[in-house]
Amino acid sequence: MSRHRLILALETSCDETAAAVVACDGGAIRVLGDAVITQDQVHATYGGVVPELASRAHLEKLTPAIRTAMERAGVAAQDLDAVAAGHRPGLIGSLLVGVSAAKAFAWSIQKPFLGVDHVQAHLAACHLGERPPAYPAVGLVASGGHTHVLSLQDPLHATLVARTRDDAAGEAFDKAASILGLGWPGGPHIERLAASGDPDALPLQAGRFAGSEDFSFSGLKTALLYAVRGVPQAPHRPPRPEPPSLDDARRADLCAAFQRAVVRSLERGVRSAVDRLRPRSLLAGGGVIRNGAVRAMLEQVAADSQVPLHLSAPAHCTDNAAMIGALAALRLQAGQADPLDLASEPLSLIARA
Repeated sequence: MSRHRLILALETSCDETAAAVVACDGGAIRVLGDAVITQDQVHATYGGVVPELASRAHLEKLTPAIRTAMERAGVAAQDLDAVAAGHRPGLIGSLLVGVSAAKAFAWSIQKPFLGVDHVQAHLAACHLGERPPAYPAVGLVASGGHTHVLSLQDPLHATLVARTRDDAAGEAFDKAASILGLGWPGGPHIERLAASGDPDALPLQAGRFAGSEDFSFSGLKTALLYAVRGVPQAPHRPPRPEPPSLDDARRADLCAAFQRAVVRSLERGVRSAVDRLRPRSLLAGGGVIRNGAVRAMLEQVAADSQVPLHLSAPAHCTDNAAMIGALAALRLQAGQADPLDLASEPLSLIARA
Protein backbone atom coordinates (compact mmCIF):
# COMPACT_ATOMS: atom_id res chain seq x y z
CA MET A 1 0.00 0.00 0.00
CA SER A 2 1.39 3.41 -0.96
CA ARG A 3 1.76 5.96 1.81
CA HIS A 4 -0.53 8.95 2.13
CA ARG A 5 0.46 12.07 0.23
CA LEU A 6 0.82 15.06 2.53
CA ILE A 7 -0.05 18.63 1.60
CA LEU A 8 0.61 21.81 3.53
CA ALA A 9 -2.18 24.30 2.73
CA LEU A 10 -2.34 28.02 3.50
CA GLU A 11 -5.33 30.39 3.52
CA THR A 12 -5.02 34.19 3.76
CA SER A 13 -7.70 35.47 1.40
CA CYS A 14 -9.37 37.83 3.87
CA ASP A 15 -9.08 38.08 7.66
CA GLU A 16 -8.34 34.50 8.76
CA THR A 17 -4.73 33.34 8.90
CA ALA A 18 -4.84 29.57 8.50
CA ALA A 19 -2.61 26.59 7.82
CA ALA A 20 -3.39 22.89 7.62
CA VAL A 21 -1.76 19.59 6.78
CA VAL A 22 -4.01 17.13 4.94
CA ALA A 23 -3.34 13.54 3.91
CA CYS A 24 -4.84 12.03 0.78
CA ASP A 25 -4.91 8.39 -0.28
CA GLY A 26 -7.27 7.47 -3.08
CA GLY A 27 -10.68 8.98 -2.31
CA ALA A 28 -9.99 9.69 1.36
CA ILE A 29 -8.80 13.13 2.48
CA ARG A 30 -8.09 13.68 6.17
CA VAL A 31 -7.00 16.70 8.18
CA LEU A 32 -3.94 15.78 10.25
CA GLY A 33 -3.42 19.19 11.84
CA ASP A 34 -4.68 22.70 11.35
CA ALA A 35 -4.60 26.17 12.86
CA VAL A 36 -6.83 29.19 12.31
CA ILE A 37 -5.89 32.55 13.80
CA THR A 38 -8.77 35.01 13.65
CA GLN A 39 -8.45 38.77 13.29
CA ASP A 40 -11.85 39.66 14.79
CA GLN A 41 -10.31 41.88 17.46
CA VAL A 42 -8.25 43.72 14.83
CA HIS A 43 -11.29 44.71 12.76
CA ALA A 44 -14.16 44.83 15.27
CA THR A 45 -13.57 48.52 16.03
CA TYR A 46 -14.16 49.36 12.36
CA GLY A 47 -17.24 47.16 11.89
CA GLY A 48 -15.61 45.25 9.02
CA VAL A 49 -12.32 44.09 7.54
CA VAL A 50 -9.69 46.76 6.88
CA PRO A 51 -7.54 45.36 4.01
CA GLU A 52 -4.23 46.92 5.04
CA LEU A 53 -4.59 45.75 8.63
CA ALA A 54 -5.55 42.27 7.44
CA SER A 55 -2.44 41.83 5.28
CA ARG A 56 -0.18 43.09 8.07
CA ALA A 57 -1.75 40.64 10.52
CA HIS A 58 -1.17 37.79 8.05
CA LEU A 59 2.52 38.68 7.91
CA GLU A 60 2.71 38.37 11.70
CA LYS A 61 0.56 35.27 12.15
CA LEU A 62 1.25 33.00 9.17
CA THR A 63 4.52 31.49 10.37
CA PRO A 64 3.06 30.63 13.82
CA ALA A 65 0.03 29.10 12.09
CA ILE A 66 2.23 26.92 9.86
CA ARG A 67 4.31 25.75 12.81
CA THR A 68 1.21 24.90 14.82
CA ALA A 69 -0.43 22.95 11.98
CA MET A 70 2.70 20.94 11.27
CA GLU A 71 3.31 20.20 14.96
CA ARG A 72 -0.27 19.02 15.39
CA ALA A 73 0.10 16.83 12.30
CA GLY A 74 3.42 15.46 13.51
CA VAL A 75 5.16 16.08 10.18
CA ALA A 76 8.32 17.86 9.10
CA ALA A 77 8.98 19.83 5.93
CA GLN A 78 10.73 16.88 4.25
CA ASP A 79 7.58 14.74 4.73
CA LEU A 80 5.44 17.00 2.53
CA ASP A 81 4.51 16.10 -1.04
CA ALA A 82 3.11 19.51 -2.06
CA VAL A 83 2.32 23.01 -0.80
CA ALA A 84 -0.92 24.84 -1.64
CA ALA A 85 -2.52 28.23 -1.07
CA GLY A 86 -5.75 29.97 -1.94
CA HIS A 87 -4.74 32.31 -4.76
CA ARG A 88 -8.18 33.69 -5.69
CA PRO A 89 -10.50 35.43 -4.92
CA GLY A 90 -9.86 37.78 -2.02
CA LEU A 91 -8.11 40.91 -0.83
CA ILE A 92 -5.06 41.11 -3.06
CA GLY A 93 -2.67 42.16 -0.28
CA SER A 94 -3.83 39.31 1.91
CA LEU A 95 -3.65 36.77 -0.90
CA LEU A 96 -0.08 37.76 -1.71
CA VAL A 97 1.06 36.88 1.81
CA GLY A 98 -0.18 33.29 1.67
CA VAL A 99 0.66 32.66 -1.97
CA SER A 100 4.20 34.04 -1.64
CA ALA A 101 4.81 31.94 1.48
CA ALA A 102 3.47 28.77 -0.20
CA LYS A 103 5.61 29.30 -3.28
CA ALA A 104 8.73 29.89 -1.20
CA PHE A 105 8.03 26.81 0.93
CA ALA A 106 7.41 24.63 -2.15
CA TRP A 107 10.58 25.89 -3.84
CA SER A 108 12.68 25.32 -0.73
CA ILE A 109 11.69 21.64 -0.45
CA GLN A 110 11.47 21.12 -4.24
CA LYS A 111 7.85 19.99 -4.18
CA PRO A 112 4.85 20.97 -6.35
CA PHE A 113 2.92 24.17 -5.69
CA LEU A 114 -0.85 24.35 -6.19
CA GLY A 115 -3.03 27.45 -6.31
CA VAL A 116 -6.64 26.95 -5.25
CA ASP A 117 -9.87 28.84 -5.95
CA HIS A 118 -11.30 29.83 -2.57
CA VAL A 119 -14.95 29.62 -3.71
CA GLN A 120 -14.59 26.10 -5.07
CA ALA A 121 -12.59 25.10 -1.98
CA HIS A 122 -15.63 25.82 0.22
CA LEU A 123 -17.36 22.92 -1.55
CA ALA A 124 -14.26 20.72 -1.59
CA ALA A 125 -14.47 20.84 2.21
CA CYS A 126 -17.35 18.36 1.82
CA HIS A 127 -14.69 15.79 0.82
CA LEU A 128 -13.28 15.93 4.35
CA GLY A 129 -16.15 13.77 5.57
CA GLU A 130 -16.23 9.99 5.72
CA ARG A 131 -18.20 9.60 2.49
CA PRO A 132 -17.20 11.71 -0.53
CA PRO A 133 -19.99 13.29 -2.59
CA ALA A 134 -21.21 11.74 -5.83
CA TYR A 135 -21.16 13.81 -9.01
CA PRO A 136 -22.62 15.65 -10.84
CA ALA A 137 -23.62 17.87 -7.93
CA VAL A 138 -25.20 21.21 -7.10
CA GLY A 139 -23.27 23.37 -4.65
CA LEU A 140 -24.22 26.40 -2.57
CA VAL A 141 -21.43 28.71 -1.39
CA ALA A 142 -22.73 31.29 1.08
CA SER A 143 -20.30 33.43 3.04
CA GLY A 144 -19.38 37.00 3.87
CA GLY A 145 -18.05 37.62 0.38
CA HIS A 146 -19.82 35.06 -1.80
CA THR A 147 -23.28 33.74 -2.55
CA HIS A 148 -23.24 31.37 -5.51
CA VAL A 149 -25.04 28.29 -6.71
CA LEU A 150 -22.72 26.12 -8.81
CA SER A 151 -23.14 23.09 -11.01
CA LEU A 152 -20.23 20.69 -10.49
CA GLN A 153 -19.54 18.13 -13.19
CA ASP A 154 -16.85 16.70 -10.89
CA PRO A 155 -14.85 18.07 -7.93
CA LEU A 156 -12.58 20.13 -10.20
CA HIS A 157 -15.01 21.56 -12.74
CA ALA A 158 -17.81 23.95 -11.80
CA THR A 159 -20.05 26.34 -13.72
CA LEU A 160 -22.07 29.23 -12.36
CA VAL A 161 -25.84 28.77 -11.99
CA ALA A 162 -26.81 31.78 -9.85
CA ARG A 163 -25.03 34.53 -7.92
CA THR A 164 -25.73 37.57 -5.82
CA ARG A 165 -25.90 40.80 -7.75
CA ASP A 166 -25.08 42.96 -4.73
CA ASP A 167 -24.45 41.95 -1.14
CA ALA A 168 -23.43 38.42 -0.23
CA ALA A 169 -25.62 36.65 2.33
CA GLY A 170 -22.96 36.90 5.04
CA GLU A 171 -22.39 40.56 4.24
CA ALA A 172 -26.13 41.13 4.57
CA PHE A 173 -26.06 39.55 8.04
CA ASP A 174 -23.12 41.78 9.02
CA LYS A 175 -24.87 44.92 7.83
CA ALA A 176 -28.13 43.93 9.52
CA ALA A 177 -26.28 43.41 12.79
CA SER A 178 -24.68 46.83 12.41
CA ILE A 179 -28.08 48.46 11.85
CA LEU A 180 -29.36 46.72 14.98
CA GLY A 181 -26.31 47.66 17.03
CA LEU A 182 -25.24 44.05 17.61
CA GLY A 183 -21.56 44.11 16.71
CA TRP A 184 -19.36 42.37 14.16
CA PRO A 185 -19.23 39.73 12.76
CA GLY A 186 -23.00 39.83 12.58
CA GLY A 187 -24.14 36.34 11.62
CA PRO A 188 -23.84 34.71 15.07
CA HIS A 189 -25.58 37.69 16.72
CA ILE A 190 -28.50 37.56 14.28
CA GLU A 191 -28.90 33.80 14.71
CA ARG A 192 -28.79 34.01 18.51
CA LEU A 193 -31.49 36.68 18.77
CA ALA A 194 -33.63 35.18 15.99
CA ALA A 195 -34.18 32.10 18.14
CA SER A 196 -36.41 34.10 20.50
CA GLY A 197 -38.02 36.39 17.93
CA ASP A 198 -41.19 36.30 15.82
CA PRO A 199 -40.35 36.10 12.09
CA ASP A 200 -43.87 37.31 11.24
CA ALA A 201 -43.31 40.60 13.05
CA LEU A 202 -42.13 42.23 9.81
CA PRO A 203 -42.90 41.06 6.24
CA LEU A 204 -39.33 41.08 4.94
CA GLN A 205 -38.45 39.53 1.59
CA ALA A 206 -35.23 39.47 -0.43
CA GLY A 207 -35.20 40.83 -3.96
CA ARG A 208 -35.86 38.75 -7.07
CA PHE A 209 -35.15 39.15 -10.78
CA ALA A 210 -37.55 38.19 -13.55
CA GLY A 211 -36.27 35.20 -15.49
CA SER A 212 -33.28 34.69 -13.19
CA GLU A 213 -32.48 32.81 -9.99
CA ASP A 214 -29.82 35.36 -8.99
CA PHE A 215 -29.89 36.67 -5.44
CA SER A 216 -30.22 40.21 -4.11
CA PHE A 217 -29.93 41.20 -0.46
CA SER A 218 -29.37 44.96 -0.75
CA GLY A 219 -33.07 45.85 -0.71
CA LEU A 220 -33.65 43.55 2.25
CA LYS A 221 -31.00 45.43 4.18
CA THR A 222 -32.65 48.75 3.27
CA ALA A 223 -36.06 47.49 4.41
CA LEU A 224 -34.54 46.57 7.77
CA LEU A 225 -32.91 50.00 8.01
CA TYR A 226 -36.30 51.68 7.48
CA ALA A 227 -37.90 49.40 10.08
CA VAL A 228 -35.32 50.52 12.62
CA ARG A 229 -34.88 54.21 11.78
CA GLY A 230 -38.14 54.97 10.02
CA VAL A 231 -38.90 55.75 6.38
CA PRO A 232 -37.27 59.06 5.38
CA GLN A 233 -39.60 62.02 5.27
CA ALA A 234 -40.48 63.27 1.78
CA PRO A 235 -41.16 66.90 0.82
CA HIS A 236 -44.78 67.83 0.17
CA ARG A 237 -45.96 64.50 1.60
CA PRO A 238 -47.77 63.73 4.87
CA PRO A 239 -45.43 63.06 7.79
CA ARG A 240 -44.42 59.44 8.15
CA PRO A 241 -44.89 57.74 11.53
CA GLU A 242 -41.96 57.15 13.82
CA PRO A 243 -40.73 53.53 14.03
CA PRO A 244 -41.40 51.43 17.15
CA SER A 245 -38.85 51.59 19.94
CA LEU A 246 -35.87 49.29 19.36
CA ASP A 247 -35.99 47.30 22.59
CA ASP A 248 -34.70 43.76 23.07
CA ALA A 249 -37.96 42.13 21.96
CA ARG A 250 -38.09 44.27 18.81
CA ARG A 251 -34.47 43.41 17.98
CA ALA A 252 -35.22 39.71 18.33
CA ASP A 253 -38.26 39.99 16.06
CA LEU A 254 -36.30 41.88 13.41
CA CYS A 255 -33.49 39.33 13.55
CA ALA A 256 -35.98 36.49 13.10
CA ALA A 257 -37.68 38.20 10.16
CA PHE A 258 -34.38 39.09 8.51
CA GLN A 259 -32.91 35.62 8.93
CA ARG A 260 -36.04 33.98 7.52
CA ALA A 261 -35.92 36.24 4.46
CA VAL A 262 -32.28 35.32 3.77
CA VAL A 263 -32.95 31.60 4.26
CA ARG A 264 -35.99 31.67 1.98
CA SER A 265 -34.01 33.42 -0.74
CA LEU A 266 -31.23 30.82 -0.56
CA GLU A 267 -33.82 28.05 -0.55
CA ARG A 268 -35.47 29.36 -3.69
CA GLY A 269 -32.18 29.38 -5.59
CA VAL A 270 -31.08 25.96 -4.38
CA ARG A 271 -34.45 24.28 -5.02
CA SER A 272 -34.57 25.68 -8.54
CA ALA A 273 -31.10 24.34 -9.35
CA VAL A 274 -31.77 20.91 -7.84
CA ASP A 275 -35.14 20.56 -9.61
CA ARG A 276 -33.66 21.57 -12.97
CA LEU A 277 -30.29 19.80 -12.86
CA ARG A 278 -31.26 16.62 -10.96
CA PRO A 279 -27.83 16.18 -9.33
CA ARG A 280 -26.56 13.12 -7.49
CA SER A 281 -25.51 15.25 -4.50
CA LEU A 282 -26.18 18.62 -2.89
CA LEU A 283 -23.12 20.35 -1.38
CA ALA A 284 -22.86 23.48 0.75
CA GLY A 285 -20.02 25.44 2.31
CA GLY A 286 -19.08 28.91 3.50
CA GLY A 287 -19.51 30.81 6.75
CA VAL A 288 -23.28 31.23 6.38
CA ILE A 289 -23.65 27.43 6.25
CA ARG A 290 -22.82 27.39 9.98
CA ASN A 291 -26.22 29.02 10.57
CA GLY A 292 -28.62 26.46 12.03
CA ALA A 293 -31.63 27.72 10.07
CA VAL A 294 -29.68 27.50 6.80
CA ARG A 295 -28.54 23.96 7.59
CA ALA A 296 -32.10 22.92 8.46
CA MET A 297 -33.38 24.40 5.20
CA LEU A 298 -30.78 22.48 3.16
CA GLU A 299 -31.66 19.27 4.96
CA GLN A 300 -35.31 19.81 4.05
CA VAL A 301 -34.51 20.56 0.40
CA ALA A 302 -32.37 17.42 0.19
CA ALA A 303 -35.09 15.31 1.81
CA ASP A 304 -37.80 16.68 -0.48
CA SER A 305 -35.65 16.10 -3.56
CA GLN A 306 -34.25 12.76 -2.35
CA VAL A 307 -30.72 13.97 -3.00
CA PRO A 308 -27.86 13.13 -0.61
CA LEU A 309 -26.71 16.23 1.29
CA HIS A 310 -23.08 17.00 2.13
CA LEU A 311 -22.56 19.97 4.45
CA SER A 312 -19.15 21.30 5.40
CA ALA A 313 -18.43 20.64 9.05
CA PRO A 314 -18.99 23.82 11.12
CA ALA A 315 -15.24 24.14 11.74
CA HIS A 316 -14.63 24.07 7.97
CA CYS A 317 -17.38 26.53 6.97
CA THR A 318 -15.63 29.79 7.80
CA ASP A 319 -12.34 30.48 6.01
CA ASN A 320 -9.81 27.76 6.82
CA ALA A 321 -6.85 26.00 5.25
CA ALA A 322 -8.29 22.48 5.47
CA MET A 323 -10.68 23.27 2.61
CA ILE A 324 -7.74 24.63 0.58
CA GLY A 325 -5.92 21.38 1.26
CA ALA A 326 -8.95 19.32 0.23
CA LEU A 327 -9.17 20.93 -3.20
CA ALA A 328 -5.39 20.84 -3.58
CA ALA A 329 -5.46 17.10 -2.80
CA LEU A 330 -8.08 16.53 -5.48
CA ARG A 331 -5.96 18.47 -7.96
CA LEU A 332 -2.80 16.62 -6.98
CA GLN A 333 -4.55 13.26 -7.43
CA ALA A 334 -5.52 14.41 -10.92
CA GLY A 335 -1.86 15.09 -11.71
CA GLN A 336 -2.19 18.86 -11.62
CA ALA A 337 0.24 21.50 -10.30
CA ASP A 338 0.97 25.18 -10.96
CA PRO A 339 4.07 27.17 -11.91
CA LEU A 340 5.70 29.39 -9.32
CA ASP A 341 4.75 32.47 -11.32
CA LEU A 342 1.01 31.84 -10.82
CA ALA A 343 -0.58 35.20 -10.05
CA SER A 344 -2.89 36.04 -7.16
CA GLU A 345 -6.27 37.29 -8.39
CA PRO A 346 -9.00 39.27 -6.61
CA LEU A 347 -11.84 37.52 -8.44
CA SER A 348 -12.93 33.89 -8.84
CA LEU A 349 -13.10 32.60 -12.40
CA ILE A 350 -15.97 30.20 -11.65
CA ALA A 351 -18.03 32.76 -9.74
CA ARG A 352 -18.18 35.37 -12.49
CA ALA A 353 -21.30 36.02 -14.53
